[in-house]
Amino acid sequence: MKFVDEAQIHVTAGNGGNGCVSFRREKFIPLGGPDGGDGGDGGSVYLLADEGLNTLVDFRYKRRFDARSGIKGTPRQCNGAGGDELVVRVPVGTVIKDVDTDEVIADLIAHHQKVLVAVGGRGGKGNTHFKSSTNRSPRRSIPGTEGEERELHLELKVLADVGLLGFPNAGKSTLIRGISAATPKVADYPFTTLHPNLGVVRVAMDKSFVVADIPGVIEGAADGAGLGVQFLKHVQRTRVLWHVVDLAPYEEGVTPAKQVRAIEKELKKFDPALYARPRWLVFNKADIVGEKEALKLAKAAVKSLKWQAPWYVISGLAKEGLQPLLWDTMALFEPAVAADSGETDAAPQPA
Repeated sequence: MKFVDEAQIHVTAGNGGNGCVSFRREKFIPLGGPDGGDGGDGGSVYLLADEGLNTLVDFRYKRRFDARSGIKGTPRQCNGAGGDELVVRVPVGTVIKDVDTDEVIADLIAHHQKVLVAVGGRGGKGNTHFKSSTNRSPRRSIPGTEGEERELHLELKVLADVGLLGFPNAGKSTLIRGISAATPKVADYPFTTLHPNLGVVRVAMDKSFVVADIPGVIEGAADGAGLGVQFLKHVQRTRVLWHVVDLAPYEEGVTPAKQVRAIEKELKKFDPALYARPRWLVFNKADIVGEKEALKLAKAAVKSLKWQAPWYVISGLAKEGLQPLLWDTMALFEPAVAADSGETDAAPQPA
């Protein structure tokens, strides 16, 4: 199934039914008086977050959603039926904006969270409301009002605890394969990841967190180059970023420190708040360059960057050095984990 994270839809609430002008006409009851009923209210349109959905692909084929209008009033003071409300299901993590005003209407981050996006029209009044001692046969009624009509922009931001950043071919997909049951495409060339992937990492029986992998970010991404910048929004909700650094880069002359600085530059351009989020360096592919050389390269990069946050040397393919990273991350979410595990102090620290 194709991953779609943006869509534009048109929603229209139902119109209110018109009020009725009618007079009671029955045998042996002269001058029966007005008996026109009221019109029913139009149906409103709601958006409902559903954790069973993970993409906005359905909105590529259906973009217009109309609620039912109310029924007009009838004689004998019978009110018209109201229109049924229309509920449109969207994935959890969907941000809803009004296209005309650019106003953020809602951010649906919880299952079954519901928001009203278009209000139905009010039903009109029948002529029974206008009778009086001086006007016993009113021929006046009030028509129903029109339902609200809006153009909405839907933007999906996946919900995850950890976000993966890095150059294409840095080994992000291999890493998420090694620590979860996710199976993103892996190959020996750049840009194998074309859409976000989510993986659940189970550290212990009752300890787990969610990792989001996005397409690799390249230099100039904030200006439209590559794919990564289109998906950086999917790591805006994360609590910590794993910045995956390639110790054996695809291109010669691309040092670990240079990789970090290039990604930092794009993060600043895209969203300063995302740049300020806690970020840990994860030096990957230690199995290719060798354990000693990997540690040497990592320490040199940390020194050059004057890095103060945690950093790790791992091999996503060989699944080496992962436990300190996973336990430290779990401890960030649940402080009690740090006391329960003796492995959290095993992470390399800046020299």
